[in-house]
Amino acid sequence: MIWEYWICLYTRTHCTARGLRPVTIAAYLATLNQFRAYVQVRLDDRGPDHVTARDVLEYLEHLRRERDNGDSAVNRQVTILKNFYRAVVAMGHLVPRANPMAYFPRVKAGARKLPTVLSDEEIRCLLDRPPRDTIVGLRDRAILSLLYGTGIRASECAQLREEDVDLADASIRVTGKGGHQRTLPLADCVVAALRVYRQARGPAKPLETFFRSRSGRGLSRNAIYERVRRYAGQAGIHKRVSPHRLRHTFATHLLKAGTDLVTIRDLLGHRLITSTQIYLHVTALDLRAAADAHPIRHLAPRVEHLLPDVRLPFQPPPRRLGTG
Repeated sequence: MIWEYWICLYTRTHCTARGLRPVTIAAYLATLNQFRAYVQVRLDDRGPDHVTARDVLEYLEHLRRERDNGDSAVNRQVTILKNFYRAVVAMGHLVPRANPMAYFPRVKAGARKLPTVLSDEEIRCLLDRPPRDTIVGLRDRAILSLLYGTGIRASECAQLREEDVDLADASIRVTGKGGHQRTLPLADCVVAALRVYRQARGPAKPLETFFRSRSGRGLSRNAIYERVRRYAGQAGIHKRVSPHRLRHTFATHLLKAGTDLVTIRDLLGHRLITSTQIYLHVTALDLRAAADAHPIRHLAPRVEHLLPDVRLPFQPPPRRLGTG
């Protein structure tokens, strides 16, 4: 029973007190239950207070070899286990020297991939897919415009309330990770899409969710993901499209337009600038434009007159001593 008690104590007390989102807590719970199931089968149902660092290392090898987990997935497991045991120690249920993650070796970080973004034409096709003759179509058109126009997360979009949308001021108030709030400006076309949907949807109380399902309830995060994927398929976009990819696209397009990184960080709701620096990538087209703009094209002498019919020696012959 100690496993169940500690996991429940960590997820329902510690994580809730930290203000973590329910979807994050659910992911932590699934990860801890997966480790607990491994211990039950492979380690004779050993208690969490008797797990060693070697046990964890063997578990990570199991994830790589038998479950084909990559570096990112393994690192995520290590982070959650470290946080779990650190919290149990802090709550007085485990002495520090019995913490198997206290001096756990650093695990190789996974390769950080550059975000894949949509082109201008793909965005144009995506935004134009929802129909204009139904409330659901107007709602989805507003959602797509808002996701690309502000870069907010799907969970932030789902949690948006009526009182958070100020169309007169052309802004929305968003509650991000950790309960941190930020106010984001809206482009005129996004304001127009939200206004048309609000008029078609009808009035709502201040605390009611802004985007509603057919039954009148608020849309979930998963429902927003499903709508984005559906319209991407209808638009003939062969990339995997999600709200988070629209977030990447928002940031990348802003960077290409000359917006500074600090402003993009604040719009995205990142706490650290290092989280935003991944958008400092350029496409092959950008690299070609930079090479073409280099002054060498104006300063270096041209040698086309030597080619292609002139036969040249490989190098000048050596000079003889005493000559010249």
